[in-house]
Amino acid sequence: MLITFYTRFVTTYFKATLLFVALLTGIFGYYAQYLSIDASAETLLLENDKDLKLTREVHGRYVSPDYLVIAFTPKEPLLSDTTLASISQLKEALLTIEGVESITSILDVPLLESPIRPIKDVVGNVQTLESSGVDKALVQKELTTSPLYANNLVSADFKTTAILLNLKDDVRYTELLSKRNQYMILAQERALNSEEKVQYEEAKQAFKAYRDSTRDQTHEMIERVRAVMAPFKSEGELFLGGVMMIADDMISFVKSDIANYGIAILLIMILILWVIFRQVRFVVLPIVASFSAVVITVGINALLGLEITVISSNYIAMQLITTLSLVIHLIVCYREEYQVYPHFTQQELIGVTLKRMSVPSVFVILTSVAGFGSLMTCDIVPIIDLGNMMNIGVSVSLIVTYLLFPSMLMLLEKKAPVMIFDNAFTLNATFARIVEKRRGVILSVVVLIALFSLFGVSRLVVENSFINYFKESTEIYKGMQKIDNELGGTTPLEIVVRLPKVDVAQGKDKGVLDEFEAEFEEKNAEAQYWFTAQKMQTILKVHDYLESLPEVGNVSSLGTLSKVGRILKEGKDFDTFELALLYNELPEVYKKVILTPYVNIEHDEARFVVRMVDSNPNLRRSELLEKIQNELQTTVGLPQEDYKLVGMMVLYNNMLQSLFSSQISTLGLAVLSLGSMFLFLFRSLKVALLAMTVNMVPVSVIFGIMGVFNIPLDMMSITIASIALGITVDNTIHYYYRFREELALDGNYVASMHRAHGSIAFGMFYYSLATIVGFLVMVTSNFIPTLIFGLLTVIVLMIAIISDLLFSPLLVLLFKPFGYTKKEV
Repeated sequence: MLITFYTRFVTTYFKATLLFVALLTGIFGYYAQYLSIDASAETLLLENDKDLKLTREVHGRYVSPDYLVIAFTPKEPLLSDTTLASISQLKEALLTIEGVESITSILDVPLLESPIRPIKDVVGNVQTLESSGVDKALVQKELTTSPLYANNLVSADFKTTAILLNLKDDVRYTELLSKRNQYMILAQERALNSEEKVQYEEAKQAFKAYRDSTRDQTHEMIERVRAVMAPFKSEGELFLGGVMMIADDMISFVKSDIANYGIAILLIMILILWVIFRQVRFVVLPIVASFSAVVITVGINALLGLEITVISSNYIAMQLITTLSLVIHLIVCYREEYQVYPHFTQQELIGVTLKRMSVPSVFVILTSVAGFGSLMTCDIVPIIDLGNMMNIGVSVSLIVTYLLFPSMLMLLEKKAPVMIFDNAFTLNATFARIVEKRRGVILSVVVLIALFSLFGVSRLVVENSFINYFKESTEIYKGMQKIDNELGGTTPLEIVVRLPKVDVAQGKDKGVLDEFEAEFEEKNAEAQYWFTAQKMQTILKVHDYLESLPEVGNVSSLGTLSKVGRILKEGKDFDTFELALLYNELPEVYKKVILTPYVNIEHDEARFVVRMVDSNPNLRRSELLEKIQNELQTTVGLPQEDYKLVGMMVLYNNMLQSLFSSQISTLGLAVLSLGSMFLFLFRSLKVALLAMTVNMVPVSVIFGIMGVFNIPLDMMSITIASIALGITVDNTIHYYYRFREELALDGNYVASMHRAHGSIAFGMFYYSLATIVGFLVMVTSNFIPTLIFGLLTVIVLMIAIISDLLFSPLLVLLFKPFGYTKKEV
């Protein structure tokens, strides 16, 4: 028999086995250093998303550089000489940083109303705050009232200003990304030939290598920006913001949590294992097995090119749970067998332990593989990668545990287990009595839990707010809140509107010609006649509609400039030729700020850049996007085919909605897979149905809790269902397998339940206790997703153990799925 051969081999050649595991750990440990963490936007996008293709097309037509923003609240008045000198010095220092293309601040934006002048004079001599003779009182009025700058460049109270760092366009990155995406799209359309497969793989590797190097450069640039900012903090408050900075900080938080909480969890688990077992061997063994399994898995993932993303950042913690469960169940069984066969040799004790535990352990891993394998039916790459990582992880955990447990014990002399904690621990026996005597109470509680879960699930929302990823005490939270509340919002949304094409030959109206026409007509007749009153009216209607939405912070568009024109012309709009004059004659440096990001004459498009107030607790992104999509047609009057919503907010929302729908489908597939595994293991449809019922309890309860306490399902927490299912399946298999063994002794369900609670339940309790206390330390994290993950995992562990030792045995007693041969007493 395979188990007998395996047991004899590892207990005979235990030193060679230990050396083999040590070599594997060392080899894969070397490669583990190359596992990368990627929180970039690319990992959060659906490559087959039509909105992604459209967004890339739009960004190709408009100047849309990546940027960072500094929110500066000086101690001195904003326009004081001291403050302006500080901004100038800060600007000069920032321009020395590699990767920063230009700086936009109150020092260098065009002043159109300080004082108000004819448009031809404005174009011919653009004034800035650095120009000589500028009236600061007029400047303050313009900055606080101009649609261009109010609640955008400066706050309403004129105490805070934004300093925009425009970053250099990485042409190489774009080229490599485009080449990789071309092959990716081609592979989705048809099978690649051998040459194309090689080229596709080369394109992927080239893009990844370059992206990794640029990610390091980006981190260094952000750190240099912060270093430049540091000396100026004596001048006032400075906060750094921007989507790129958020992604970089998320990576830093994830790395920090993996390191810090990995060590903390390790120390706490050592303490808990000592309290339970009171023997060094049974403390060292789980720690060594967990360490070795995790290191080998990380190394394999690195070799396969798999990366940790925000979605898969907790996979190491999930593998730790699996490994601890396997080892602790083996330890508890070994101690149990020692009590029964104290005269056995060490090799014999290990043999009976492995023989008794190998089948349920293998099926625990197989069901986990089936469950996590369902994630690979999803079309989101980070979810597929998570499924691969977990399947590799749980498989490695099984192999490492079943190699290390017997070989490490064979190094040690047989020693009687210390049963102090076991003799004092009576909770399992208490649970058994409750199952026997209080069946009605348990069923009533289950019904209440079901109602609670249904209520909570009805309130569950799918939402992703980056500001809520950080505690209010952190610098990043304060900075994002400052930008949200005082400088027009954070998360960008773009709307592109196609406008009627103008026939230049018919566009001339001799009745409105003025002295400017001859000056620039020959330069750009198309631009001259593009800015019609009808187009500007449409642009203003869209602009005003977007500004009316309470969730919106700032709106920038051609309508912004049009509103400035009303100020310059005392309530009158810019006419066609004045707008064309600005478009043609305004210096390029200022044109990039107020014109070209919002109009593309060649494609007859107007672009609206909207920033959402990410910290608004009432912001529901999916609902808002749907509302805008509908009301641009019903309220503004645009034909639906003439406008598109694009940008990161749309793409993130698409990803999140797809993630949610895929989790629902994969969860259903996982439950069916697990049911099939139970059917195969126990050869009973009734057992499979009962097991699926029990396993759905933690999933439904955790979703209920999230709904009741307004914890949104986002890209970090949405995998909690898979975790809940995996933990409960583990307990259920071990309990049912032991129950069937006990039932074979006398056919008495109640007595078998008491014996199962007095044996296998110890392992279930001990592993749950160790992981619960260990994961509780995560609630101290400054990174909210880590905190939420730790808290939800603890709740899942508690619900799972209660469900498997109260509800599960109750169902077994009620439905008797294993049959019985002797009359119960």
